[in-house]
Amino acid sequence: MGNHTGRPISRRSVLLGAAAGVVAAPVGAFGIQAFPAAPIGYDLSDFPICRTSGDVTPLTGAPRKLKLSWNANSVCSVQVPVAVDYEFFKKQNLDVELVNFSGSTDQLLEAIATGKSDVGVGMALRWLKPLEQGFDVKIVAGTHGGCLRAIAPTGSEISKVTDLKGKVVAIDDQAGPGKNFFSIQLAKAGVDPARDVEWKQYPGNLVRLAVEKGEAQAALASDPLAHAFLKDGEFKEIGSNLDGVYRNVSCCIVGVRGSLIRDEPLVARAVTQALLDAAEFSAKNPEQATKSFLPYAPKIVTEEDVRALIKYHTHHHHPVGEQLKSELKLYAEDLKAVSVIKRSTDTSKFADKIYADVFRV
Repeated sequence: MGNHTGRPISRRSVLLGAAAGVVAAPVGAFGIQAFPAAPIGYDLSDFPICRTSGDVTPLTGAPRKLKLSWNANSVCSVQVPVAVDYEFFKKQNLDVELVNFSGSTDQLLEAIATGKSDVGVGMALRWLKPLEQGFDVKIVAGTHGGCLRAIAPTGSEISKVTDLKGKVVAIDDQAGPGKNFFSIQLAKAGVDPARDVEWKQYPGNLVRLAVEKGEAQAALASDPLAHAFLKDGEFKEIGSNLDGVYRNVSCCIVGVRGSLIRDEPLVARAVTQALLDAAEFSAKNPEQATKSFLPYAPKIVTEEDVRALIKYHTHHHHPVGEQLKSELKLYAEDLKAVSVIKRSTDTSKFADKIYADVFRV
């Protein structure tokens, strides 16, 4: 097996730099990514790759060019650099340009829907509300579970999510997946998240500091920051989205432009399979996946942290088809309970509308 360093990735596997062109997008939202060197002589047969829908025959002809948008600092998206480094995109005869996206979810979905990008990865609890507006983007796969946590000082009387009643909670986004998820858990326990909890917004890297300064009694954070906040023992985890039924539900998803699915279904299937293979590879090979993601990790995060998170997140869980649709319906039902999605929404029809089974082609 080869090492992670070696020859550069060929232009046939990923477009790099100015030659790739500039994506038309909101100012500051996108940035073209460069990648570390590819492995030498890596044999994909060394590791079994999960085939959720069986082997997908690679596309024929010239490599099909695609743009994929992702948040390069999010360890949840580790399957993206893994798909580059271990040539899962190339294996499907895809020429993928990765675009670092830092805009709002609405901007991301609009970019995918209008062809400025073709594929995106993100979080279900962030995407479902904007998708209710009718963007022409379909969710085609989950990639893993985990990555949202509620934390409180180790010596605090707060030991579980319901203890947040009557407290001030520091968050990074009033419409973010963390607030959505833990609001759902509070509502299920009979606590009104709108009236019984005060949510105060801070930049993500400052939510712990807000608690330390006494401006809040607990905080919500996503990995890798959440993991970093817990390392020194001064804070404890009081809940996560791997608790209860959610341990078997994916939180992170892949979305594909609707017109790509309709016009080139084999291309949509190929890019989905590449990402599923990369997710399964990450589950089975956390050491290699760690090295792929490390160049993009925030400075506060170490190599050991990244490896621990890849093992902690459920990268072996990456549903498609009916299983995916059932998970989307579950989230939609949950979001209705906290009035994020309209209470009149038929969640079965909604799940049908926002997902696509790209393997039924």
